[in-house]
Amino acid sequence: MSYEVQKALSVVASEIDQKVKQIQEFLAGGSVRSFEEYQGLCGQIKGLLTARSYIQDLTHHMESSDE
Repeated sequence: MSYEVQKALSVVASEIDQKVKQIQEFLAGGSVRSFEEYQGLCGQIKGLLTARSYIQDLTHHMESSDE
């Protein structure tokens, strides 16, 4: 895997991690106004973590194919 691709995947994964942390802190702060908002935020976290998992799998697959 090229350095550029590895760096790009790392940056995207880091941005995802940062967004998940931001949403978690918002939830922990008690600022959620309704159950629907809570559900939406939980859905965002689930989607972001799914994307993060896909990036990890892709990175692993690309590293394995280079060997």
